[in-house]
Amino acid sequence: MDFRKDFGAGLYDFITRRVVYHSLFWLFALIVLTLIEGFEQGFWFTFSNEIIRVFFYGLIVYFNLYYLIPNYLTRNKFLTYCGLLILSTVIITPLNVIVFFLKFSGHPGAQQMLVENRNFYFLVSFLVAGISTIVKIVSDWSKQLKEKQELETQTMQSELRFLKSQINPHFLFNTLNNLYALTLKKSDQAPEIVLKLSEMMRYMLYECNEKRVPLSKEVNYIQNYLDLERLRHGQKVDIRFEVEGLVGEQKIAPLMFIPFLENSFKHGLNNLITKGFVLIRMQVESNTVYFFIENSKPDVLPPRDLRRSGGIGLVNVHRRLNLLYPENYALDIEDNPNSYVVNLKINLN
Repeated sequence: MDFRKDFGAGLYDFITRRVVYHSLFWLFALIVLTLIEGFEQGFWFTFSNEIIRVFFYGLIVYFNLYYLIPNYLTRNKFLTYCGLLILSTVIITPLNVIVFFLKFSGHPGAQQMLVENRNFYFLVSFLVAGISTIVKIVSDWSKQLKEKQELETQTMQSELRFLKSQINPHFLFNTLNNLYALTLKKSDQAPEIVLKLSEMMRYMLYECNEKRVPLSKEVNYIQNYLDLERLRHGQKVDIRFEVEGLVGEQKIAPLMFIPFLENSFKHGLNNLITKGFVLIRMQVESNTVYFFIENSKPDVLPPRDLRRSGGIGLVNVHRRLNLLYPENYALDIEDNPNSYVVNLKINLN
């Protein structure tokens, strides 16, 4: 019931606005036409004549807009449309001339001028019909273009939400694995990892819903993430994170670097290496961020299905970059004999 009420109210508002806009247009046309000829023939006399002209022009326009175009032109029946448009104009225009002929019944000279200028009336009528068709085509094209852009924007936003949602389960699963490993070892560091996890989850739940977050908060998140990995791996892995340049309130899409970190620890180390390393460098120059990460390869490669799942994460982040920073990023991934290397450049503007 509420839907019908809202739909009816919306339809009423739409029709009302359209009637008002069209009425204002015809009133404006009527005033302009009256002013053009009114100085010579008198304003009231001209005004009464222009009302008749505008009425018949309106018949041509609205018959064209609301019958001929929807039923023939938009259905690609071009020849039929042109034929009916010409026919309707040929029928309506003489009616206009006849009305004027009857109005000037006591003025033979005026009637004679109507007969002599009948071709001019046809010319103007065809011109009005043609202009109305062009305006309708341009208006519909503009409307379709706007709807297409809105649909593309909605699709992109939905895809971005989906791609970003893929990050959260990966992170939570990996961190719970870390916590589980420390619990098995009965480590005193378990409470610390819970606090780190709480801080990171707060960031993800409340701040990562924004389209952009301060780069400083993203760096802090990375630092917390690496602290958790240090607690998990201990001396087994050398983890270094270096930041150069001024990190402040520059805005960046949230969690953009995390898939690379997750990939490094999950597939580059994976408890299959005697002494590993993960080196991360971030360099900030004005509104450009350079992100470098290199990690050692395991002595034994992980199973193919694990490597494939890591590839899915990289495909997702590549898609996010294409959506968020089209033509404003450069990504290079190297598979070297002893390490994996990622170089990412993002223009934050």
